[in-house]
Amino acid sequence: MRPFTLLLLAAVVSLSAMTGFAFAEEEMAATSDSGSLKILGAGLAFGLAAGGAGVGLGYICSAGLAVISENPALQSKVFIFVGMVESIAIYGIVMMFIILGQ
Repeated sequence: MRPFTLLLLAAVVSLSAMTGFAFAEEEMAATSDSGSLKILGAGLAFGLAAGGAGVGLGYICSAGLAVISENPALQSKVFIFVGMVESIAIYGIVMMFIILGQ
């Protein structure tokens, strides 16, 4: 229950911070800048991809170490799975550069 409470608290704090920026932006209605939204999108693309890859890497590596300890001949197959999980973070970096390049 405690991690859920911390997540809820973080969501409330972030949403309250965003409303302050929204009100400040309404005062400057003459200019519309999409650069900040690009940076936000790029950060979310990379952050979520890296976070997901980190979680997946934790599961894959713990299971991979168990497999390697029982049968060392399967080490190359474990490294293939680790590479597949790491590619998710690389795709996130590529998406970040694509978003920032537009």
